[in-house]
Amino acid sequence: MDATKVIIDSVDRFRQRRTAPLVLELDLTEGLLDGPPADPLNAVLSMRRPRLSDVLSGLKRARTDTRVKALVVKIGTRPLGLAMVQELRQAVARLREAGKLTVAFAESFGEFGAGTVPYYLATAFERVYLQPSGDVGLTGVAIEQRFLKGALGKLGVDYQIGQRHEYKTAANTYTQDHMTEAHRESMGRITESITEQVVAGIAEGRGMEPAKVRELVDQGPFIGAEAVEAGLVDRMAYRDEVYDEVKKAAGEDSRLLYVARYARGPIAKKLPRPGEDVVALVHGNGAVRLGRSGRSPLGGGGAMGSDTVCAALRAAREDDHVKAVVFRVDSPGGSYVASDAIWREVVLTRKAGKPVVVSMGDLAASGGYMVSMAADAIVAQPGTLTGSIGVFGGKAVIGGLLEKIGISSETVGEGANAGMFSPTNAFSEAQWARVNAWLDRVYDDFVAKAAEGRDLPRERVHELARGRVWTGADAHAHGLVDELGGLEDALALARKKAGVAADAPVRVYPRLGPLERLRPAESSEDKAAALSRVRLESWGSISHLAAELGLPSYGPLMLPGSWTIR
Repeated sequence: MDATKVIIDSVDRFRQRRTAPLVLELDLTEGLLDGPPADPLNAVLSMRRPRLSDVLSGLKRARTDTRVKALVVKIGTRPLGLAMVQELRQAVARLREAGKLTVAFAESFGEFGAGTVPYYLATAFERVYLQPSGDVGLTGVAIEQRFLKGALGKLGVDYQIGQRHEYKTAANTYTQDHMTEAHRESMGRITESITEQVVAGIAEGRGMEPAKVRELVDQGPFIGAEAVEAGLVDRMAYRDEVYDEVKKAAGEDSRLLYVARYARGPIAKKLPRPGEDVVALVHGNGAVRLGRSGRSPLGGGGAMGSDTVCAALRAAREDDHVKAVVFRVDSPGGSYVASDAIWREVVLTRKAGKPVVVSMGDLAASGGYMVSMAADAIVAQPGTLTGSIGVFGGKAVIGGLLEKIGISSETVGEGANAGMFSPTNAFSEAQWARVNAWLDRVYDDFVAKAAEGRDLPRERVHELARGRVWTGADAHAHGLVDELGGLEDALALARKKAGVAADAPVRVYPRLGPLERLRPAESSEDKAAALSRVRLESWGSISHLAAELGLPSYGPLMLPGSWTIR
């Protein structure tokens, strides 16, 4: 009898788990990952962090799932990029339209610090709750630029750097002690555009006039009680109170389930049947460089290796079941040569009759724009930072520093320019002329290919280029981006262009089995050539410090500075 009762109870519990109302949960305390792991080490380190693609597919499925009653999201303090926030806001808005309850909870929107972007995310939800001890750091948008010329001069370090053109301001950190007029103009428009987007989103979400939101921005930050009084937060409550309220609204027998787990459930995803048409999803994350993708075991950002991404695009192009490719790009740029190699694979994929749609993440600028511009269509969020069609190049000259600390050097070489790139001495007049010839060649090539890819006159592209960074909203207005939206929109557009079913499965490329991951690639045409690796030579977690000190970076097509909008 006891054994029978245990079996019956187990069956009842299983049935309840299959039929009980669901409250989907998303914890953003550790942020979100955009794209698959870059290498085996990254896969281990990121096992517990949710991925944007899983969250988006889970929320899409939840719209039509009658079991799903609500979504509750904990918004943490770890910064999320503005474009990623807009991607989440869009998914939450569509879930609300489907009649699901959506609740945002935060212990604090910036604990005595900036919290504009996380609060902007929260306003997409039907209800916003704040822990009683929390604050709302609604303080506006600011971009700060540091200049090292004075400090470097005192050390005896000089810089010889050329740029194309006045808006390509990455080198200004080392060559200027203030913002140039073009630099300030570009930064000013970016902050203005982002502020317009944030204010509009908060106003819509909280049922306020934009002018009122701007007034509140100027009054922030807010103590919790002040935020409730101003209508920025619905009420103050602890986590247990918020969750009890959500569960009560969903049903007493409801159960919590993480969105990512829900998305990966046994019946969650439509798996390709043998011979079925699919859309390939190729990720390009991190600074663009020659070689294979990967990251440092010390932490820091990953790298978009041209060998890896080119192999992935080739694998998708040569697969007869792939009818379209979505290329997800999240990169500040880097190597010109590596960017050009990836650009070529995009062109070849289109020539093979397979539409390519680029989905831009938080950044797709400079080299990140170059790898994107040949696509059939580019989809970006309004807050994506893109463009920066330009180039810079040169070197630090540390001869004065070496002399100050008592280090001397001598060079023996053959060839008038054998020591041209030595940091000890400045370029000669003839060498500087070669540097400028190279800069002109790279810029002209970049602009010409952008004009061809975007179907714009070269003169018009030059006006929009000159190294200038644009928000996705402004890039769309100028024709550098085709549509505003996220990954879900890019996938839908790719399916439409390929003429496949609206629910055609998506497959990440390269798609390798366990044995294929272990064996060495047979050739550069083998899809195993697209595997990433750990990059021991990367600066890792001190990459920002290395950049500020002028240590070698990833290349001449690089977005200037460090871009985090909070």
